Amino acid sequence: MEIYLNTTTTVKTQKFILKLFSEIMVKGDKAKKDMIAQLYQNLQNMLSKIDNDIHIKKFSDKIEVVTPIELVEKSKEILLNTPGIDQILEALQFDNITTLEDIKEIVGSIVIESLEDKTFVVRAKRTGQHPFNSHEIERVVGGYLLAKSKAKGVDLHNPDIVVRLELINNQLNIITKHYKGLSGFPIGSGGDILSLMSGGFDSTVASYMSIKRGLKTHYVFFNLGGNAHEIGVKQVALYLWSKFASSHRVKFVTIPFEDVVAQIFKDIPPSYMGIMLKRLMLQASEEIANDMDIDALLTGESVAQVSSQTLRNLALIDSATSKLVLRPLATTNKPEIIQIAQKIGTKSFAESMPEYCGVISQNPVTHGSYKRLEKVIKAFDYSVLQDAISSAKSIYVDEIIDDINQKAPIEIVTNPAKDDIIIDIRSEEDTLQHSNKVLKIPFYNLKKEFQKKLSKNDNYLLYCQKGIMSQLHAQYLKDENIAPNIKVYRP
Repeated sequence: MEIYLNTTTTVKTQKFILKLFSEIMVKGDKAKKDMIAQLYQNLQNMLSKIDNDIHIKKFSDKIEVVTPIELVEKSKEILLNTPGIDQILEALQFDNITTLEDIKEIVGSIVIESLEDKTFVVRAKRTGQHPFNSHEIERVVGGYLLAKSKAKGVDLHNPDIVVRLELINNQLNIITKHYKGLSGFPIGSGGDILSLMSGGFDSTVASYMSIKRGLKTHYVFFNLGGNAHEIGVKQVALYLWSKFASSHRVKFVTIPFEDVVAQIFKDIPPSYMGIMLKRLMLQASEEIANDMDIDALLTGESVAQVSSQTLRNLALIDSATSKLVLRPLATTNKPEIIQIAQKIGTKSFAESMPEYCGVISQNPVTHGSYKRLEKVIKAFDYSVLQDAISSAKSIYVDEIIDDINQKAPIEIVTNPAKDDIIIDIRSEEDTLQHSNKVLKIPFYNLKKEFQKKLSKNDNYLLYCQKGIMSQLHAQYLKDENIAPNIKVYRP
């Protein structure tokens, strides 16, 4: 149970004690040292963007972060989503502590109010030279708290509250809260990988899993659906990067694939179209990866989920590239993938993302033939693929917002007209307050609400915090003639 601060106690800083992922701790000395150094650097990169007064110190088995009290929530959000951290302990730090009297009085000032009508136990760890041991700390502090508080009593086995103390030389840490971290390895410790990103459940979850494993994950997107599809996939990549991977700059590469698909329809038998599309995507990704000095590709495919994902067909697809192809979801069920997407926050994005790969899966073969494939691939005009690769465009993920704002053709409104209807498309519970009429419709319900209730003749302004989701869905609604008078509202 959490310990709540005594309201009369003035605390200017908050310490976070970061316990490292267990697989890091069992590595050899050099590998462990390198990973701790990488995690330390990652935290420096991210926390320095908040404030330079956040101090980070690394040890052989942990990292400590001390932040001004007003920056606790922002810092904690980063720590909770940083790969490499297994546990996060919130602690109050007190220096120049030399006696048991000091310890019991300081602990009492912090925790006594939390103990009312509760059972408790004191657990202490001690490092350094002291005239007392850990058991004496527990006995003296426990007796003091029992005498001074309105606690029910001490319970050594099943207490309501565990008062955790760490005494390191003359520094006392009182652990007030405990959180489960993301675990995994620090980003940058496992090299770079190029993720084939479609924006759906599978590719986003696979990308998250590679990030969590310490891989610096770049993205390649094959545009089959126009500007709206590209914006949608970019905003998912931006979300994943912002939440889990902002310690490193990564690239987002867009390859126009409409002409490639058209050529597939012209040159390839219907039953092999799906296999051929995936092969061509891997071949294009290989060339992009070579230019970026990347050794491995990542996909969200799982075994036997669709026809192109049987073991035989995956083998036929992989034979198109000499790169290592990782499939972290290979043996994962769809409900499990959706559950992970829900947990990491990409489920709503994936549900509203159009799926274009399926449009060419006509009577697909489920157990392709190597000999037949040899004939099929010879019939394809590969100059079309090379033209697509030559037209690839690359930006850094952290530049996506500016890129979308510059390229999106949807008009942006800063001062709504009197009759304009604002639609707040955020999934959060709060609703934009404005003198104009404001509707609350989460982005994943927009199409349904427009088709059922909303008039095409009204003027609508879509609103979200950064404008990316608004532009994506405004573009889609306009392209489909669902809402021809649609614009984006950005105050």
